[in-house]
Amino acid sequence: MVAIQSPVPGTFYTQASPEEPMFKSAGDAVAAGDTIGLVEVMKTFIEVKAEATGTFKGYVAGDGAAVTAGEVLAELED
Repeated sequence: MVAIQSPVPGTFYTQASPEEPMFKSAGDAVAAGDTIGLVEVMKTFIEVKAEATGTFKGYVAGDGAAVTAGEVLAELED
């Protein structure tokens, strides 16, 4: 299992806006470099990208959750 971690502290979002679908859903294929979420820090949005290839298992952090740097946001299965 591969853990995708937050690069910075902030607020985590699983979709670009409330009207948009989630970046990934369980069972989706993920390639290295795919965006799986956003972390907002002081009105700046930072893309969270997968560093490995696999199948998306699910989000660990909830949409709108406060996260810390290094916190696991989502998991991939090899």
